[in-house]
Amino acid sequence: MGVLNVTPDSFSDGGRWTDPEAALARGLEMRAEGADVVDVGGESTRPGAEPVGEDEERRRVVEVVAALARHVTVSIDTRSAAVAEAALAAGATLVNDVSASLWPVAAAGGAGWVAMHMQGDPRTMQRAPSYGDVVAEVQSFLLDRARQARTAGVAEVWIDPGIGFGKTLEHNLALLRHLDRLVATGVPVLVGASRKRFLGALLGDAPPDDRLEGSVAVAVWAALSGVAMVRVHDVAATVHAMRLVGGTTFAPVTV
Repeated sequence: MGVLNVTPDSFSDGGRWTDPEAALARGLEMRAEGADVVDVGGESTRPGAEPVGEDEERRRVVEVVAALARHVTVSIDTRSAAVAEAALAAGATLVNDVSASLWPVAAAGGAGWVAMHMQGDPRTMQRAPSYGDVVAEVQSFLLDRARQARTAGVAEVWIDPGIGFGKTLEHNLALLRHLDRLVATGVPVLVGASRKRFLGALLGDAPPDDRLEGSVAVAVWAALSGVAMVRVHDVAATVHAMRLVGGTTFAPVTV
């Protein structure tokens, strides 16, 4: 899954793809590099980010989704039911939901749905995240949401542990270390760790653009752990690394 943020303020690529033509070109480039899905987002959910109005978020994403959906599978990265509905109408087929609440929209639209775990919301999630057992608590939450979605009629359900969303460095590493426990649930797992702050900390306070090696290493680790899809900014580098490590082990995703 290639990341395409059409926002002015995302932590890594904010402002780069706000022009619809530039966003389309980048989405097609990611497809050519090996992305199976292009994930379009119109609201930054970086730590401390303020919410975006639905009208503005919809304005940012719908044109891009409609243009890309003619060429590649598109997911919509949103917390808004109205934005998700508009994106599905424009051709998206997967709702990448950091709020883990939009399964009714996915069910009504016949779309797939990703439930992500987040403690708090983007404004507050990194102030003091706390868990008794982060792996068990995240797994329990995600399985509960997956069951609700399937009961509502969503056929394609994914779970995402929400690396960096209301987690300390130690929480993130624990979740990555035990990805096999999530995989063992039988629900397809998506992991997005690309360029995130915890990698910067591990790499000596590296800024987002200098976190390539860490991002690729985590993506390959996730795939070797059985994760079904990884969400990345650097598609070409990730695909090349997976081919080198896994040969034909890593198959294209079908969504």
